[in-house]
Amino acid sequence: MATSSSLSLLLLFLSLLTPTSVHPKPLQDSPYLSPATVLFPDFDRMLATFKIYVYPPPTPFTFATPSESLFHASLLNSRFITDDPDEAHLFYVPFPPDLPSRSLSGLVASLRTNFTFWYRSLGADHFFLSRAGIGHAPDRNVLELKKNSVQISCFPTTSGHFFPHKDVILPPVPSSPLALPHARVGKETATFLGFMRRDEEQESQSSLVEEVEGDPEFLVESEPSDLTRSKFCLFVYGGDGSWLGEALRLGCVPVVITDRPIQDMPLIDVVRWSEIAVFVGSRGGVAELKRVLGGIGGEQYEQMRGLGVTAGRHFVWNEVPQPFDAFHMVMYQLWLRRHTIRYARREWM
Repeated sequence: MATSSSLSLLLLFLSLLTPTSVHPKPLQDSPYLSPATVLFPDFDRMLATFKIYVYPPPTPFTFATPSESLFHASLLNSRFITDDPDEAHLFYVPFPPDLPSRSLSGLVASLRTNFTFWYRSLGADHFFLSRAGIGHAPDRNVLELKKNSVQISCFPTTSGHFFPHKDVILPPVPSSPLALPHARVGKETATFLGFMRRDEEQESQSSLVEEVEGDPEFLVESEPSDLTRSKFCLFVYGGDGSWLGEALRLGCVPVVITDRPIQDMPLIDVVRWSEIAVFVGSRGGVAELKRVLGGIGGEQYEQMRGLGVTAGRHFVWNEVPQPFDAFHMVMYQLWLRRHTIRYARREWM
């Protein structure tokens, strides 16, 4: 992996381990981990040179989630694809989402037998799509795929199935279109402190969710009517995060409620999540939640909201990909992972 990418991931992970504080923090003028002067020229180099070789799938199939389907289709129809594996930076291994572990092992074994590229890095320059991530398995082939190859998953992944130093999270696709296309501007004032989407499919709600529903400072709806009416948008980690990008784009600062460190935020190699979102535990109840959110105001809040709106454009999926949209940001994260350690030829032939 690229040293700069690994260092950025480590710094971000450590920042998310730090308890939320109401003390003002130094303001940043960019939501990006790398300055724009570095990110955008590097993006142009990616567009001009990045190449992906796609292995033939074991059988025709479709993906179960919109983000997987959009990424797969966009990639296959992009300029990144090459028919010459010798000029490829990375190799894409497509397989059905419900493929049994034994069949997955056979697929990797066939790559060893029919292609030589796997042995150059034991799969470290390969990537695959898996909605919830691949779990632990004693089989050598599946183990190499899980530990070495880049896994692209949906948000959030199953606990223990995501390695932040190499894996990638797809920006979510909203389950339904949200109302207003524009964020708050100027001196427009939000009506509510926070908005929470009621998750009808979640069997049991946490006590915090029940407290939020009973508090008049929060708006709770099954379908968001207007996110611009709220300063903050509340997400329970592990619940419905499909509208995370829309909240950013509409200027509703995300609040991720979690009682453990999070490693699998979307675009973790690109955006500085500590500057555009709030991470808070549930154990303090609604009183602690309101204390934390109430301590973020004035210039600090407006800065977070503005940076979030800027970052939000990278969460937009298009049928025909556009520069800097969700598809291209996933490709950019793969581009950062193109520098893999390859074994000498005599070791893998």
